[in-house]
Amino acid sequence: YKMAGDSRFPDVDTDGSEKSEEMEIVVNVGGVRQVFYGDNLNQYPETRLAELVNCLSGGYDSIFSLCDDYDPGKREFYFDRDPDAFKCIIDVYYFGEIHMKKGICPICFKNEMEFWKVDLKFLDDCCKAHLSEKKEELEEIARRVQLILDDLGIDASESRWKKCQKCIWKFLEKPESSYPARVIAVLSFLFILTSSVVMCVGTIPDLQVVDAEGNRMEHPTLESIETACIGWFTMEYVLRLISSPNKLHFALSFMNIVDVLAILPFYVSLTLTHLGAKLMELSNVQQAVQALRIMRIARIFKLARHSSGLQTLTYALKRSFKELGLLLMYLAVGIFVFSALGYTMEQSHPETLFKSIPQSFWWAIITMTTVGYGDIYPKTTLGKLNAAISFLCGVIAIALPIHPIINNFVRYYNKQRVLETAAKHELELMELNSAEGKAAGSRSELEDPSKEGRESPFYSSRIKVSHSDTFIHLLSEEKHYRTRLQSCK
Repeated sequence: YKMAGDSRFPDVDTDGSEKSEEMEIVVNVGGVRQVFYGDNLNQYPETRLAELVNCLSGGYDSIFSLCDDYDPGKREFYFDRDPDAFKCIIDVYYFGEIHMKKGICPICFKNEMEFWKVDLKFLDDCCKAHLSEKKEELEEIARRVQLILDDLGIDASESRWKKCQKCIWKFLEKPESSYPARVIAVLSFLFILTSSVVMCVGTIPDLQVVDAEGNRMEHPTLESIETACIGWFTMEYVLRLISSPNKLHFALSFMNIVDVLAILPFYVSLTLTHLGAKLMELSNVQQAVQALRIMRIARIFKLARHSSGLQTLTYALKRSFKELGLLLMYLAVGIFVFSALGYTMEQSHPETLFKSIPQSFWWAIITMTTVGYGDIYPKTTLGKLNAAISFLCGVIAIALPIHPIINNFVRYYNKQRVLETAAKHELELMELNSAEGKAAGSRSELEDPSKEGRESPFYSSRIKVSHSDTFIHLLSEEKHYRTRLQSCK
């Protein structure tokens, strides 16, 4: 770098006769040279390039506060920055907006815009959406890393009950935390499958028994197995509720509501069986118990707790409400049109099966979905032609939204895998940097023991800054840390 007063460089040109609007400056960014004129740059006077136009009169101190190096002979400013990002940023001087090129990290591009002092409002909306998505990914990675660090960390100030509560929560909610936790997760999964199989097998007539009144009921052995499964579910739910850090959020969670719906029918039916006969007729009690037994199918949804695939499918369906709405709209329009046409065309046949338009809705539904039970079918030539057109339109209507739904599923599944891998890599890098920092500190103490008393934030920060590309800014107290994802090009 050229310092002020260095005799090897000629004096800065301060000729006031040359207007800033007509000035021509050369900018070299990462080896790529660009020529700019003052009238273009002065459109946005707060940007760094516009400040270059007027910095020559301020001396070399003013110049080197804006650039990395300067050649007074060529009047060329040097910047050690990303040239690809710079090519996108200079579009603001010509078109008034900026678009990111494909392959540039959005967070890195945002940092480049901040360096060149270009406001983010000039970034196009499509690129802003990409930037927001990347920010959300970084926040999700930071959240996952923080959760893992919280699990690994032990607060000595916590009471014994709090420590026990945290251990129970990790034991039941985080199968990856230890081998016993994995065993409990597998055991819970087996209980869910056993309970579901018992519920289905209990409906087989050959396996049922007849009570004193001649009514069929489940085999006592199957009832015992179901009671054991419900006991496990109840104990698991109560322990998770007691150890939950936020009990209100726990109680209102969708999966926990499913757990309650899977457990509650057993206890309600048990209460009605033993006490309901005294309050109401026995037939009403049996009907209520039968209705509650149907609710046992909710326990199959407990599998989603142990299956990332089911969770991904649920999220994909939630993100595909628009496509599913379009599918239902297409089918609703087709059902109304083809049922009305079918009813009208079939009225000329004496043995018509189309008695009314609402009754024809059922025919249109099973035809457009290509089910075709055959209980209602057209008998006239026009009716058969209408049926052929209806199922062709049904196939098209169903096939159209399938591709976006599959894309949502694949995108979310791949994103979750990437986030999990990134969180693990961040933890590994943090451990590595921590070990390197300790090693560097011990080496400095061995090299110069007199520096022991000079430990300060400055020396510790130098170790951190040298590895700043591996820290997550959301977990760090210092704002100048950059993450590994932020440093990618």
